[in-house]
Formats: sequence, structure tokens, C-alpha cells
Amino acid sequence: MAKDHRRTDAEPAQGILLDDPGFLKGVVERVVQDLLEAEMTEHVGAAPYERSVARTGQRNGHKPRALRTRVGTLNLAVPQDREGTFSTRLFSRYQRNEKALCLALMEMYVEGVSTRKVKEVTEALCGTSFSKSLVSSLAGSLDAELEAWRSRPLEAKAYPYLLVDARYEKARVDGRVVSQGVLIVSAVREDGLREILGVEVADTESEATYQELFRSLKRRGLSGVELVVSDDHRGLKAAIERHFQGASWQRCQVHYARNLLGMVGHANRKELAADLRAIFAAPAREQALQIASSVAEKWREKGNEKVACHIEEHVEECLACLCFPESHRRRIRTTNSLERFNQELKRRTRVVRIFPNREACLRLVTALAVEQSEEWVTGRRYLNMEDLREHQRSEDREAEGVMLMER
Repeated sequence: MAKDHRRTDAEPAQGILLDDPGFLKGVVERVVQDLLEAEMTEHVGAAPYERSVARTGQRNGHKPRALRTRVGTLNLAVPQDREGTFSTRLFSRYQRNEKALCLALMEMYVEGVSTRKVKEVTEALCGTSFSKSLVSSLAGSLDAELEAWRSRPLEAKAYPYLLVDARYEKARVDGRVVSQGVLIVSAVREDGLREILGVEVADTESEATYQELFRSLKRRGLSGVELVVSDDHRGLKAAIERHFQGASWQRCQVHYARNLLGMVGHANRKELAADLRAIFAAPAREQALQIASSVAEKWREKGNEKVACHIEEHVEECLACLCFPESHRRRIRTTNSLERFNQELKRRTRVVRIFPNREACLRLVTALAVEQSEEWVTGRRYLNMEDLREHQRSEDREAEGVMLMER
């Protein structure tokens, strides 16, 4: 499944921040201000001074707001609109995520497992007046909020496209540092908006782990799944087949290409990548399979039987998206829509490096998932699902025509 590609430059980055305490505060202040302006732009449908037919409101200056954070008090200017309908959700999201990160650092500190650099960062970001009892109290209140989100009812009528991805983080479990799988499930709902449905932290990516994750999602209301997109993982595939019978499975084309390109030397990768693009760009499944057959034979003649066999046996797994609307294919052929979330998770966990326990990892992952999901469900529509409904009606008409001809 997903591999851990984290950089090892966390300590130098921490050192830069500690050398100039005001630097971090200034950076955070600018970022938060930019986010506020972006929220207002989305709310009124246009940037400042922009002439746009999509505009739905007018700006009306700013009002000062101080946001207390562990890097200091941020002095912000909150945008206002003439109608008085703008209300930012940024402050509650920011404080929740900051609390989760600080708690992870605090736990390392009080358990005595932090390095000198982590100790300094903890004191800079979280202060110095905390104890095990305070950490436990803070964690309890935040965990209750995050658990409520993880167990919330899934209220959309259907979730046609389901995307499953995983990455790895390190945590201390029973006195040992072990890799923990961070499992992430997102979906495109019947209204075309995206939502993160669930996250989990587990010892392994076993079939049993995914079985329990999918059971939980279905108990909460997950239904109407027509396509599941994921990497090729035996346990995951078995769980998908059991819980989403009738749904198609799309193997992530990016993961597949990465695996296949690893079978040839660097000199041949450009050519093989072009061949794969030709297969994936085909307008229909039958044409894609014809191109794949020619590509496999080409590489067999070049003496690479391994590549030829792999294409013949597995490339079809990457073509399920071709049975769905053409306007949707680019966004359902891979799990790349989760890439931004994974990058943000990577950026935050780089500070911690090794979580003090599994719970701290789940806490931070969930806090970030809540923020990303809120951004998605209140943002722009990701896909026009009327295209899917029309595609299904067209298929039904074709099926009826075939039945009439057979009579």
C-alpha cells in the first residue's frame, strides 16, 4: 500500500524556528490572514476588486480579532461583508488542530521520551506549565469531540465513489517503536461534494482491519457505493469484495504505474510510461485492452517477459473508471484527491517524528481529517453527479434495446 517517504530534516527545521521565536508567529499570522481572505472570496464569489458574474455579495472592510495560540497572540483582520452573513470557521478548526499537535508533543515530554529539540519545540509551542494530569484532561476533552466525529451518522443518500488510502507513521507501543498504518476513507457523495468518512490507526493493513473499518462505515450509513478506488492490497481487495458486492474496483493508476516502472531500468522508463499513458487515455475499455495487448507484445519482443505478463494480468484492474462518465474519469482513476490531506499530515507529523502512543497519532490524524472534510463539504462541488445519473440512464436504455432485439 502506501509507503513512508518522510524526510529526515525535521530537526534542522525545528532549529530554524527556535533561533527566531518571532519568525514562527509571523509565518502563522500571515497564513491565517490569507486563509481568512480566501474564505471571504469564496463567500462572496469574487476576489477584492474583481468583476465577476459569480459575485454574490460585497466586502465591507475588516474588524480586528486577536487569536491566542501557542506561538503567541496573532493580530488578525477578519473580513466583513455588507449583508453580515459571513462567519469564519477557521478559528475553531485551527485551535483544534493546534491542540492535537501540542498534546502529542506534551505527551512525549511528560513520558520522558522526547529529544532535546522536541523538548525545546514543546516549550516554545505549548508552554512549560503542564503535567501528566493536565495532558490527560486536555486529551480527554479533545478525544471526546474527535470520537463524536468519527462515529457520526453518514447522512447522504449515496456515496457512489469511495477512495481508500493508507500511509505509515511511527508510534511507541508497549515500549517499542513500531509502524502504524493510518487508514483513510473518503468519498464523493451523490451531491458531488467530497467528504472524509473515516480514519483509523492500526498495527497492520490486514483484511480484518479493513473489514472492521468498512463494517463501521456501513453501520453509520454508508450506502450506494458504485466504485471503490485503492491500491492493490490483498487484504483490502478481499474486504472490498465482501462489503461492496456489485461495486467496481479501480486500481489506482498512479500506484500501478509506479510498480510497473520499477520493473525496468531508468533508460526504459520514459518509453514504458508513454505506453501506459496511451492505455489509460483510451476512450473505452475495449480499446484500452487492445492497446494494452499491443504494448505487452512489444515488451515481450524487447525481451522483458516480466513487464509483458504484468500488463496482461493486471492492467485491466486500472480500467474500471472507463465504465463511468468521461467527465469523472480523471478524478476517479487514482487516489490523488487525498494527496493534499496526506501532504498536510506529513507536514504536521514531521515535528513529532515518533508519536508517544497510538492514541496521539489517531488524535492528530482525526483533527486534520475534520478540517479537510469541513473544507470539502462547504466548498465547491467536486463532480457533477448528473453526468453519472445520465450515464446510468443511457446504459439502461441500451440494455432494454438489447433485450427487445433478443425477443
